Amino acid sequence: MTIRSMQDPSRREFVRLTGLAAASLSLPLVASAVDQAGSARDPEVVLARLLEGNKRFVNGKLTNPGRSPKDFAALADGQAPLAIIVGCADSRVAPELIFDQGVGDLFVVRVAGNIVSGAGPTVKGSIEYAVAELGVGLIIVLGHSQCGAVKAAIQHIDAKDVLPGSIDALIDPIRPAVTAAAGRPGDKLTNVIKANVEAGVERLKNLDPIVSTAVKAGKVKVVGATYELRTGLVELVG
Repeated sequence: MTIRSMQDPSRREFVRLTGLAAASLSLPLVASAVDQAGSARDPEVVLARLLEGNKRFVNGKLTNPGRSPKDFAALADGQAPLAIIVGCADSRVAPELIFDQGVGDLFVVRVAGNIVSGAGPTVKGSIEYAVAELGVGLIIVLGHSQCGAVKAAIQHIDAKDVLPGSIDALIDPIRPAVTAAAGRPGDKLTNVIKANVEAGVERLKNLDPIVSTAVKAGKVKVVGATYELRTGLVELVG
């Protein structure tokens, strides 16, 4: 993994655009292009782009394949993803597909139950890397319907038993979400899935020193969402 400056993506984009401008000798156009490149990475703009991509996915009108060898080759020297997706390892939840994005668009961190608290330095460090070194401004904690890890947390809390191997430790961080969702009206599993997402969002907003500082400075936006397996629809949580 090559460590780059937090400003690398924007700097590379600026250099590229400046080169184009030199060819045309049009400085006003350069400023406009740089402004457009910056706004395209604005967290609100990126979130709108991903939700629009999800609409295309739901309607079966995908427009952004971006998965051919030439698309990978174009990014061989570096990456500048638009968003971090903290998703579940579930085989049915593929962020690039459900948001209709191409290679290089998303920095995806996947772990069963899309947990953040208790996930350890591997997960949290990956998120911090994307914020500090790649300059990503949007983080989405993405839960999904019928999540097996959340189901296990509910079932084994009720049964007061212990799961074998490392599975018990895996679902342990989800247990507080079970407690937090207690008493909420509606389906218990759905409520715990949302509570688990909310817990992940809150943890990231306060993840010192990198993510929390960027959030407070308005450079990073953290949101929660859930993906409905039956419909393909992504809905924001909270």
